[in-house]
Amino acid sequence: MRRLCVSLVLLQLIRTCFSQFPRPCVNSEALRTKECCPVWAGDGSACGALSGRGFCTEVVVSDEPHGPQYPHSGIDDRERWPLAFFNRTCRCAGNYGGYNCGECRFGYWGSNCAEYRESVRRNILTMSTAEQQKFISYLNLAKNTINREYVISTATRAAMGDNGENPMFSDINTYDLFVWMHYYVSRDALLGGPGNVWRDIDFAHESAAFLPWHRVFLLHWENEIRKLTGDFNFTIPYWDWRDSQTCEVCTDALMGGRSSLNPNLISPASVFSSWKVICTQPEEYNSQEALCNATGEGPLLRNPGNHDSNRVQRIPTSADVEFTLGLPEYETGTMDRFANMSFRNVLEGFASPETGMALTGQSTMHNSLHMFMNGSMSSVQGSANDPIFLLHHAFIDSIYERWLRNHQPPRTSYPRTNAPIGHNDGYYMVPFLPLHRNGDYFLSNKALGYEYAYLLDPGQRFVQEFLNPYLQQAQQIWQWLLGAGILGALIAALTAVLIVFARRKWKRSQRRKRAPSYGERQPLLQSSSEEGSSSYQTTL
Repeated sequence: MRRLCVSLVLLQLIRTCFSQFPRPCVNSEALRTKECCPVWAGDGSACGALSGRGFCTEVVVSDEPHGPQYPHSGIDDRERWPLAFFNRTCRCAGNYGGYNCGECRFGYWGSNCAEYRESVRRNILTMSTAEQQKFISYLNLAKNTINREYVISTATRAAMGDNGENPMFSDINTYDLFVWMHYYVSRDALLGGPGNVWRDIDFAHESAAFLPWHRVFLLHWENEIRKLTGDFNFTIPYWDWRDSQTCEVCTDALMGGRSSLNPNLISPASVFSSWKVICTQPEEYNSQEALCNATGEGPLLRNPGNHDSNRVQRIPTSADVEFTLGLPEYETGTMDRFANMSFRNVLEGFASPETGMALTGQSTMHNSLHMFMNGSMSSVQGSANDPIFLLHHAFIDSIYERWLRNHQPPRTSYPRTNAPIGHNDGYYMVPFLPLHRNGDYFLSNKALGYEYAYLLDPGQRFVQEFLNPYLQQAQQIWQWLLGAGILGALIAALTAVLIVFARRKWKRSQRRKRAPSYGERQPLLQSSSEEGSSSYQTTL
């Protein structure tokens, strides 16, 4: 409890994360002034200042040195993010968040952002059929709906002119917004000239920020789906792949089965067979000295299990996960893919989950699932095209959460200096706006308003995974249940009336048969053994 309280105090400095270029900040004036402090419609002031929600302020970036992996300076827009684009942004107060402080930070709700609420992410394989179908319909809706608040950059800042006279941004659908973000954060650095790039650079992989960055990525994705659908109870499900032999979610009822016509394609029976991928051709972008512009580049590819078995020997096991959780150090040595006995490096998949030592030519843990899918998900820059990416990273995040709870590391365990560029504690995450430091998310998800079903105690887990789904289904169809109940009652009543009427008619006919045909006198009172009580009957 004490640790949670400390975490909540630290989170007063954290704001809800929204990404890549809010629409109010992609005009020549904003680029020229380098200011992204949009007006909040609630009071008509920048950052909601009149209502005390936030204020526009100078961006102060960390000057701590980064590692030697990237020897250049001043040539990539992502260096010292976001100064290439903006040096003034909104800073939100209290529990307010968003690019204009018009929303709440993660875990908080209500008009004043005063209500803390904890959402539960559940195993997709234990969800009801209706819930699974709803999740898939949300994914498809996001794929086919232009995002109303954010756009992407289709060129470098330099290409837009010194004073921003040539803004180069583009609309994008909500799902592909996140695909583009994942591409942008991991793309090669353009050094000038066709094909002249620096490849050993990635602001979200191969070092300390891997887990915090993807945590924020999922939270933002979750939030965008809630706004798009109006379903504010929505959470991203996870796939617990431990000890699996096959892709259990690769069915037409879930994430799409294998096409019988082409094993590299998704079955036509799945909605995902019609999806087009973006940002999957990095060599072409590099040769053109360009950025991915989110143009469709062909169908979603996946051929699970038909991968290079020398590189990936198996899907990770429960024993692999337990060994990884037992490593006490978050980062070690060079703090990159060559680090030994590093929890982050083993979980990311550059080191052995049996010895903790870095490996070359093999992929383990997180990386192994990407390679196992053998398709769009197997290349870093385009991997988020496959919706299995979300299920996979939600489970990776749950392992990160288990490690944080088991070891309760202090903030100082996260590297402050000399990590590869973009990964130090104080570095702002690329490409999120407003700004979020890596180290701010080196803390339990309890402080961020969500939980994983399998980490709950048994009683809570039963409610979340078994009872709630049935109650939710009943709530959705209660009108039909009520109508069916009333109709059933009416039918039962009518049936009872008919039975009683038929029984009485039958009794009368029986009595007529027993009556004497010679006119003997009958007693006025006759005991009826059939009815169990006295009945009045006149003589014939």
